[in-house]
Amino acid sequence: MNRKSFLTLLVVLLVLGGAGLGVFWQDLIAWRGSDTKIGSKVFDKLQVNDIAQIRIFDAKGEVNLVSSDKRWIVKQRGDYTANYQDISDLLVKLPDLKVVQTENVGASLLPRLNLVAPVKDEKKDAKPVENSGTQFELMDTSGKVIASLLLGKKVIKTEDSPLPIKPQKDVGRYVLSPGHPTVLVTSDALSSAEAKPERWLAREFFKVEKVKSLTSSGEGATWKVARPEEYGQWKFADGSDQLNSTVSTAAVNSLTALTIADVVPGATPDLFAKSRTFVADTFENLVYTIRIAKKTDDDYYLKFIVSGEPPKARPPETGFDGKAEKPEQAATRDKEFAEDMKRLAERLKREKELSGWTFVVAAKTVESLLKARSDLVAEKRPPAPKK
Repeated sequence: MNRKSFLTLLVVLLVLGGAGLGVFWQDLIAWRGSDTKIGSKVFDKLQVNDIAQIRIFDAKGEVNLVSSDKRWIVKQRGDYTANYQDISDLLVKLPDLKVVQTENVGASLLPRLNLVAPVKDEKKDAKPVENSGTQFELMDTSGKVIASLLLGKKVIKTEDSPLPIKPQKDVGRYVLSPGHPTVLVTSDALSSAEAKPERWLAREFFKVEKVKSLTSSGEGATWKVARPEEYGQWKFADGSDQLNSTVSTAAVNSLTALTIADVVPGATPDLFAKSRTFVADTFENLVYTIRIAKKTDDDYYLKFIVSGEPPKARPPETGFDGKAEKPEQAATRDKEFAEDMKRLAERLKREKELSGWTFVVAAKTVESLLKARSDLVAEKRPPAPKK
């Protein structure tokens, strides 16, 4: 290597070293200015056991989740029980939530990341503040805020895939901590932190099983279907017309798959001025009375009551040969029956607690049930051609 080449290489190294030193000092200044280091925890020394309230609000809505009497409730839904699993999953994440990136963003650019503090305008028909974020607050039993974040846009990663439309995944979120101007990117998107009360409701609902008969009345749709035994064939109770077994079975089965979309605290009777009433009598000695009324094109109001008591004893069974069950068979069946009745009693207790509420259910979950009698009648087959 001659002298000229050596000097040229030395100059290049000095330039690169200076650039690297500049980047180092820039990063160091940013770190010192934000007092936040990549890999550090977003909520330093957060004690999850101290959290008794969670408040989430944005420009469109608000939800307050409160720990009360050994359960979590949703204040905006008349203290209806909240989904404990969802809250637990969220709280478990928080102590380990880490900073994976820091960004020095000027105030004028914060709207692009949805990091403008939400301002709720109570005026009717007022438009929400554009590009605002979601305020997330954790409080103790006294209502004192012990930690908070302003949640902005989610960081989305496009995954490799042979499909034309690449799947995307939420991998983080832009946030601002109180008193810190530096934008942080978290290790989790906190996707569940939505300011929607209905999103936090406990989803456990009633299920009508082992139906013996189902009666519909109201709004010009009166009919009754029944079957003589649990796995018997459904028929019109009045014996007229041939029943479409597919449609009737779907109607009965829908009673086991109803899901909650929302609850209506303080619901008034006028919501059910025009409604359908369904009475389901079961082989478990329970009777469910269900009222359903139209809310919108996509939703219905629903309320129900359940009455009756499960059987106390199992009726003896006989084999196909007509002989009585053997003692060992009876003992096994008695044990299974006792376990089933215990589960049924627990389910019945929960369902009776739900019966005081008015619910909102999606149309798709009840459309099989809301059939007119004509929909249940089987189509007449054309007569066979004469030979």
